[in-house]
Amino acid sequence: MGFVSEFKSFIMRGNVVDLAVGVIIGGAFGKIVESLVADLITPVLLKPALEKAGAASIETWAPGGVLLGKFIAAIISFIVIAFVLFLIIKGMNAAMKKKEEAPAAPPAPTKEEVLLTEIRDLLKQGR
Repeated sequence: MGFVSEFKSFIMRGNVVDLAVGVIIGGAFGKIVESLVADLITPVLLKPALEKAGAASIETWAPGGVLLGKFIAAIISFIVIAFVLFLIIKGMNAAMKKKEEAPAAPPAPTKEEVLLTEIRDLLKQGR
């Protein structure tokens, strides 16, 4: 197998494509969470504390020259992302559990099974 064809088969495997889609969606989701933290959570919840600390935003809060606010914003983003992923996985697990719990109807016996059952019953009767 040539190098190019081997590389092509590696790329086209399902798990590699799924991983690529996950990374792209994760990057977009990260931007949404960053906006949530910077544009909604920080102004609504942290604005009074930031005003007392003399910072315009959490990212610019730097007591003693250390960008502590930027670190706190990253922690908030991580917690929000982890919580949303938890909810998504919990929902998927619940859906899979319901799917597994649904009793499947037993398959109808084949013609051969019906004939074998009749033969067995006749042999039991002594015929």
